[in-house]
Amino acid sequence: MGKKELKFNSKAIHGGQQPDVAYGAVMPPIYQTSTYAQPSPGKHKGYEYSRGANPTRAALECAVASLENADFGMAFGSGMAAIDAVMKLLGPNDEVICTRDLYGGSYRLFKGVFEKFGIKFRFSEMVDMEELASQINKNTKLVWLETPTNPMMNIVDIEAVSKITKEHGLLLAVDNTFATPYLQQPLDLGADIVMHSATKYLGGHSDVIVGALAVSDEQLAEQLYFIQKSSGGICGPMDSFLTLRGIKTLHVRMQRHCENAELIAKYLENHPKIDTVYWPGFENHPDHEVAKKQMRDFGGMISFLPKGGSYADAIKIVENLKLFTLAESLGGVESLAGHPASMSHGSIPKEERQKNGLVDGLIRLSVGIEDADDLIADLDQALN
Repeated sequence: MGKKELKFNSKAIHGGQQPDVAYGAVMPPIYQTSTYAQPSPGKHKGYEYSRGANPTRAALECAVASLENADFGMAFGSGMAAIDAVMKLLGPNDEVICTRDLYGGSYRLFKGVFEKFGIKFRFSEMVDMEELASQINKNTKLVWLETPTNPMMNIVDIEAVSKITKEHGLLLAVDNTFATPYLQQPLDLGADIVMHSATKYLGGHSDVIVGALAVSDEQLAEQLYFIQKSSGGICGPMDSFLTLRGIKTLHVRMQRHCENAELIAKYLENHPKIDTVYWPGFENHPDHEVAKKQMRDFGGMISFLPKGGSYADAIKIVENLKLFTLAESLGGVESLAGHPASMSHGSIPKEERQKNGLVDGLIRLSVGIEDADDLIADLDQALN
């Protein structure tokens, strides 16, 4: 059986990988080198200088491409560096339509950096496809979406959006960080570019900062490789190695993340001090049917609003947690709690946050793979 036909659990371990050509090492070695000897100018074994290519990074790029059923992968120094590379496909007067509910770092990059260079960003709920189509004009070049969104857990129908982008000749890029390729593969649903903050679930152990892109169009890949080499926002060989190691257990970790999140979401839903729980696995979630259609499960991320929804109540709860760690980031084996309004989304103006439902009382959980009973007990003592 060829590696392209492998099922996901096998791809996570073997996809895109070959034993090391030098000594047959099963795990790709850490090629901690900046440059490579050449017997004659321009003659080499595929590697000249590690900004352009490095064997350890190349192994990671092949693994990410395999997971996303893509033909090409690129690894970067962070998820933001990966998004930065996508935006550099554009030029002055080009326009991008984004999901309104957007990660704070993406919003900061779009509005604080690229808008200065003449790129315009429009925002859409991406629920009504007619509304989305009405925003497209002759300058629109790209649609950028997150699904599930961060932190409101909205689900965008990738296939429906892709029909619109294809009709208008636009690129569609999907931030797949929350779902991971274990839960959804956007290229199979019509996307052109998939982005990961591989810092999160792909790495899985809170010990790397890495970003990744996956594409199947060769011309698009060539443009992105050119940007990657020219801008130089690449990840080093050690971080590539650690992310590769994390990917090998992605499937078993994601299964437990999903199982634990379901138990915790249901616990919170029935708690007398909780007003609203945002988790797409609930049948009354407005996007539940879309989630069922395009995802294999509902993920390990939950947001919730305590009754009253006050800033003070939210801060008291997160400060009282003991097993959940109050910290930025998500997707590691350990459970984390965050207060988006003052942490991950603090760079978005308050009036913009509140339009999307991101009020000051909202708490976001990244549910880890600990024993679910212990996590529930921790939430119970923090809420009571």
